Amino acid sequence: MRLAHQMAMENPGKVIGEMVSANEFMDLSRQYNVYGVPKTVVNNGAVEVEGAMPEKLFLKKLLEAV
Repeated sequence: MRLAHQMAMENPGKVIGEMVSANEFMDLSRQYNVYGVPKTVVNNGAVEVEGAMPEKLFLKKLLEAV
């Protein structure tokens, strides 16, 4: 999440980083099939990754979504 927020701060209007508590937002958890955390969802599900990931993998997944 830190990386997503950092990217959003450096690219206002192009990148939006949001963090949601799966326990508090059950509708979103069901919508994105959250069974483990952290879960990263890019472009409303174009790319989804469960678990922590290194920065290089995050960037690779982000590029896959655009």
